[in-house]
Amino acid sequence: MFLTIANLLSARDLARVRKKSDTLNWVDGTRTAGGRARAVKRNLQANLRSVPGEALHAFLMQAITAHPVLRGAAQPHRYSRLMLSRTGEGGFYGRHVDNAQVGAGDEQVRTDLSFTLFLSEPETYDGGELVVETQGGLHAARPAAGDLVLYPSGDIHEVRPVTRGERLACIGWIESAVRDPQAREALFELENLRASLAGKLAADDPGHLVLDKVISNLLRRWSGG
Repeated sequence: MFLTIANLLSARDLARVRKKSDTLNWVDGTRTAGGRARAVKRNLQANLRSVPGEALHAFLMQAITAHPVLRGAAQPHRYSRLMLSRTGEGGFYGRHVDNAQVGAGDEQVRTDLSFTLFLSEPETYDGGELVVETQGGLHAARPAAGDLVLYPSGDIHEVRPVTRGERLACIGWIESAVRDPQAREALFELENLRASLAGKLAADDPGHLVLDKVISNLLRRWSGG
């Protein structure tokens, strides 16, 4: 799965996030990289444990977790804490695979899916594409600010070097309630079908109830892995 969710944040929300990000303390991003990833990472990351950082974290988390398309695609069980990444000219994050788990203690999350929420308008910087190597080939993304890209954490991916300007992004991971990726994709297709039928069938059409039953029973069968 390589999915772009458009307009997760509005222009007003983006302006608020960018303004708040300027008040945060930024540190070398290699502090949070593990193993080989540390050698290929050149960026800054914000401290979101401060008072302003926690407020921004809560704001972003609410927007991300509330989005129905993300919920349908990921079938989330738990979210990691979010990270803010700032990559200036010459910065990059070379080819790597995300750790199987992130966080510690009660915050530890199995990384089934990764996401990048783009916070900089693409015309303000060059380079900085998120590139994911899937079985279907390479996918490169440098979408509009406010768009979120969702992809498997186990796929090799990179952020190509920024050659002009600055790339600001929010990063996070999801532990899915449905561990099998093919099962998640099947459920996502059924959720999309349910949404499309909502505008075509009468509210009391028995087809709604049958589809609800199928989705619920498949979730019972596939969740908890």
